[in-house]
Amino acid sequence: MKVLLFNGSPRAKGCTFTALCEIANVLNAQGIETGILQIGNKPVQDCVGCNGCVEKGKCVFSGDCVNEWIEKAKSAYGFIFATPVYYAHPSGRILSAMDRLFYAGGKNFEHKPAAVIASARWAGTTATLDTISKHFGIAQMPIITSTYWNMVHGNTPEQTKQDLEGMKTMRNLGANMAWILKCIDVGKNQGIEAPQAETSARTNFIREK
Repeated sequence: MKVLLFNGSPRAKGCTFTALCEIANVLNAQGIETGILQIGNKPVQDCVGCNGCVEKGKCVFSGDCVNEWIEKAKSAYGFIFATPVYYAHPSGRILSAMDRLFYAGGKNFEHKPAAVIASARWAGTTATLDTISKHFGIAQMPIITSTYWNMVHGNTPEQTKQDLEGMKTMRNLGANMAWILKCIDVGKNQGIEAPQAETSARTNFIREK
């Protein structure tokens, strides 16, 4: 089984990557394959709500990483989404990517466990975690937690490694992800499948007279 780790930082080897590596090391030690996907520093198209992706399973915009990530998500068993915190919220780049990932390729994520981690010099981490976790809630994804909120602090990779509690939190997160994945695998082998959600009811709060 494989876990995809999405690095939402424009810096390929920065603080966010350092935290993801700590998680990946734990998963690898437990026999779980990992792959870190780097968003890079090129522009990422925002979702424009065109509904062009409906029934297609991919986004109509193809000039960035999103459709590649949707395809890779099909065979993944779990996900870690990571973002730096610059202005007390997730990076706009990772939010734009995730909006399109879940809008166009949401079925590739359903019922698969996921976690979000935030990397910051100082503040804005809890708001960041809350924002990104909402994507998981609408896709019926078990959310993986740790022994503290999933965050690390530091202004350089070296400083991030000095955040001993943050690094511990990343390792515990990796262990919890491995445990949940193995529990799900045992359940599937016993014939336990994910439930089929009801989809018929849809409430609109504003009604025309």
